Amino acid sequence: MSAEPMLTSDVIGLTKIAPFSRRGFMTASAAVAAGYTLAAGPVRADVIKTDTTGLTTGDAKIKVADGEMPGYFARPEGVSNPPVVLVAMEIFGLHEYIKDVTRRLAKLGALAVAPDYYFRKGTDLTKITDIPQLLPIVNSKPDAELLSDLDSTVAWAKSQGGDTSKLGIIGFCRGGRTVWEYAAHSPALKAGAAFYGPPVDPPNPLWPKSPTQLAPDMKAPVIGFYGEADTGIPVATVEALKAALAENKKTAEFKLYPGAPHGFHADYRASYRKEAADDAWANMQTWFKKYGVLS
Repeated sequence: MSAEPMLTSDVIGLTKIAPFSRRGFMTASAAVAAGYTLAAGPVRADVIKTDTTGLTTGDAKIKVADGEMPGYFARPEGVSNPPVVLVAMEIFGLHEYIKDVTRRLAKLGALAVAPDYYFRKGTDLTKITDIPQLLPIVNSKPDAELLSDLDSTVAWAKSQGGDTSKLGIIGFCRGGRTVWEYAAHSPALKAGAAFYGPPVDPPNPLWPKSPTQLAPDMKAPVIGFYGEADTGIPVATVEALKAALAENKKTAEFKLYPGAPHGFHADYRASYRKEAADDAWANMQTWFKKYGVLS
């Protein structure tokens, strides 16, 4: 058996990017102090920072089948029964970018919660600086356990007064794949937004079906955002997913951004492309409003 970690298309897209100048990036110590992972490379100095004005934010303890799963939540102050949006993270753990996205969603009126579903490994993924060290951990997460953890997160949000009849999910990179998987799993989901989630998986017995294979099972409309210059997710695989969904008469929309690499929404990374990121965020809001997640 090979000792090489299984390279998934999201990781290939993340690591094979064009060279860039390191000017305009934080020092490693400043990035760590600000709560960002270093595994994805240098952290941009002008990251987006969403304040907590008008929000209640904090750490969550989410009851799961075998214990308590940590998470991070943000919600608008003084709003009863806000819609619920799950935030599915990249492979880097629950670091500052994912927390900031959670606050951005709360500013839109949602109770947003990002569950730390890799917690069982007992390792703080945000502190790992080497992607090959991360891969055995994240690639060993069974889909069945992942989907159960997300269901538990929904139950937690409901117990906190969230309106789970207005349930959405958003995810990035590996979390983008999670969006497709959860849309095929949950009859309660109203809509999803997948940012560069791989449509096809490498062989892994813990992941029985890829998003494309799950096309017949999709239960909620999903909008997918992809970069034309993503070196790990060929446009052809995105088109194949689109075709499979259409063939099964499932509601989906795709936005393909010319010249955008993998991770174009990740404002802390060199892969960030503001125009594509802003357009995708606006389209996500429109999609969630259309399908009853946001008002």
